[in-house]
Amino acid sequence: MAEEKQKLQPGAGKKRQRESKPAIDESELLTVPDGWKEEPFTREHNPKGLLEESSFATLFPKYREAYLKECWPLVQKALAESFVKAELDLIEGSMTVATTKKTFDPYVIIRARDMIKLLARSVPFEQAVRILQDDMACDIIKIGTLVRNRERFIKRRQRLLGPKGSTLKALELLTDCYIMVQGNTVSALGPFNGLKEVRKVVLDTMKNIHPIYNIKALMIKRELAKDPELRAKSWDRFLPTFKHKNVSKRKEPKKKTIKKEYTPFPPPQPDSQIDKDLESGEYFLRKSQKRKKKLDDIRTKQAAAVSRRQEERNKAFIPPEEKPVIEPQKEPTSTKIDVNALKEKLKKAKGKKLGALPEAEVKQKLLTSDKKKKKK
Repeated sequence: MAEEKQKLQPGAGKKRQRESKPAIDESELLTVPDGWKEEPFTREHNPKGLLEESSFATLFPKYREAYLKECWPLVQKALAESFVKAELDLIEGSMTVATTKKTFDPYVIIRARDMIKLLARSVPFEQAVRILQDDMACDIIKIGTLVRNRERFIKRRQRLLGPKGSTLKALELLTDCYIMVQGNTVSALGPFNGLKEVRKVVLDTMKNIHPIYNIKALMIKRELAKDPELRAKSWDRFLPTFKHKNVSKRKEPKKKTIKKEYTPFPPPQPDSQIDKDLESGEYFLRKSQKRKKKLDDIRTKQAAAVSRRQEERNKAFIPPEEKPVIEPQKEPTSTKIDVNALKEKLKKAKGKKLGALPEAEVKQKLLTSDKKKKKK
């Protein structure tokens, strides 16, 4: 009986079923053989065309009107190759794409819808027209509601662009995608694997994880993908692990509350007004005496306030303290005169001849100088 009860237990059967199921790796389900390319969809696949007409419309902002008006003939020409008609309504500010009787590809209207969405999100026509290719896809990531604070949102969006757009350019090279950051959205255009990485980087950046960490991981993955031996193995040991350091920048409060020591006894009960009057003796005074004392207290307070106000007014009439005048120190003049030094100066002055030399002496000096030159 005990054995039968064990077999009939509902939980035991479920546990065995869970244990028996093999673990499925999602990466194996998404693998594509090397060199495999999907065949293009032609008229032979759908010779009778579509039964119903499908159409999509999207609005565009006012600042895109001039550009769309200029490039709209090119948009119509690109969509006409797939037999899709396009209309531009400048009054309502909308773009519309619709299938025709000649349209044979049922998915081309979805690609046309994505194309007008990208054009409305400020993506240039040269990039938006690439969505019509079979191996291309697009992803519009809404980032406006991910961060509440507007200033913080602008800083993180700028972090995604990087200095002079260098971070965005590196991300484009690693993912083979075109990325356009505009307003509250990020538009990406490229292969499916690249779009998956772009979405991860953008969402992490909005969660305050710097994009340089993800870019570094993508660079390592790109190098590992080149090695055929490591393709089927796990790359966790090669990828860097970054720990999030939450450094609090909270300032200390101005008024610090000091906790008192815990005591099991309650605080003493404060004295009532009657107790205070009994201590001071006012309780036993008459009403007239109490009133007189109250008036005296009011008068003393008023007198103190008047004197304080008068002192503040008188401060404006008090002259500032002048600095003491410091007289310049005169250089000490020695009254003693050295007589012997003056006599020697006079003797030297007498020996010197004043004025110009006479003509005879000048001629003699010139002759002596000429003779010396000739000897040399």
